Amino acid sequence: MKAIVYTQHGLPIDDPTSLVDMDLPDPAPGPRDLLVRVHAVSVNPVDTKVRRGAAVTAPRVVGWDAAGIVEAVGSDVTAFKPGDEVYYAGSLTRPGSYSELHVVDERIVGHKPATLAFADAAALPLTSLTAWELLFDRLKVPEGGGQGRTLLVIGASGGVGSILTQLAGKLTGLTVIGTASRAETGDWVRALGAHHVIDHSRPMKAQLQELGFEYADIVISLTHTDQHYEDIVDILAPQGQFALIDDPATLDAMPLKRKSISLHWELMFTRSMYETADMARQRDILDRVAALVDSGTLKTTVGEHLGRIDAANLRRAHAIVESNKARGKLVLAGF
Repeated sequence: MKAIVYTQHGLPIDDPTSLVDMDLPDPAPGPRDLLVRVHAVSVNPVDTKVRRGAAVTAPRVVGWDAAGIVEAVGSDVTAFKPGDEVYYAGSLTRPGSYSELHVVDERIVGHKPATLAFADAAALPLTSLTAWELLFDRLKVPEGGGQGRTLLVIGASGGVGSILTQLAGKLTGLTVIGTASRAETGDWVRALGAHHVIDHSRPMKAQLQELGFEYADIVISLTHTDQHYEDIVDILAPQGQFALIDDPATLDAMPLKRKSISLHWELMFTRSMYETADMARQRDILDRVAALVDSGTLKTTVGEHLGRIDAANLRRAHAIVESNKARGKLVLAGF
């Protein structure tokens, strides 16, 4: 099968050997696995972090978003059959999705939204799972609840922010304030349903107060948490909630004590890495997201389609993600 791999970690993305095309043996599904023919992928920050930071002794396929068609199923699979159209984010502990054929555990796979093309569907799994788990599993905001409370999303124009803004705006009563630092990304966040947009490149507390909010009840930081942390502590309401997904070099929780602020981490891969008892919840979430897309409640978050799946186009995608200027998701389709 065709695949895109890296063979040496840490290379800059403008190095033509940082990602290369390669032929690899076709994989075979295990008892609980699906063998999927990949039609489209999208690119996430985790793709670039693994390529840069994870040492390898053999070619490694990265990529943690895919949409495709089931070719074969393992002996213990119950929820899918050959021919089913699926989408999923995969597992950090297994080969990635930049390949013509991909093996994935059925418990973390959803049925693709019927109304979306493969490329549009591939934009959704990792970010939808992350956003859903943040809002409903970690912070435990009830669907239909949250009236009178304010949610500030730092980095609302990125992949996770683009779906989180929709989920909070459509499925809860929270007042959603998104941050963006450029006019075009601010317009994007408003179009996704944020009630207000502020600029995270300027002090945020004063901007909130200009909008009439003394504090935010919930702050979700999706990027550059270490840069914004002092501002976040100041912004958060007493007994508020703080959640994050990125990788600050350090995080001193002591400043949260005075206000009794709760701290919540989210890593979408936890359930698959540890094969938790509720691992199949990710299938349920993806199926629910698909239904919400098909009903018109949610929309795909594709920012740009970069062409077919090959090393050259994936190097372009990684470069855009590493620039921190991506709006929505970058997708590629076809080999």
